[in-house]
Amino acid sequence: MRFCDLRCPDAAFPKEEATDGAGSCRTFAALYCARLDRLVHKNAPCQAQDTPPKNKGKKTGR
Repeated sequence: MRFCDLRCPDAAFPKEEATDGAGSCRTFAALYCARLDRLVHKNAPCQAQDTPPKNKGKKTGR
């Protein structure tokens, strides 16, 4: 079983400030999942494990 944490290449810190009420010091409860294109609970079981990336096969316009 995989868990959502910062070791995942699709995970990143949320760009919005205080998205999950943590505020500062990296004591956060949510991560941004690029594969799902939404916030997910940090350390929860991976919800994107069997989901293909949202932008796979799409042209980016560059």
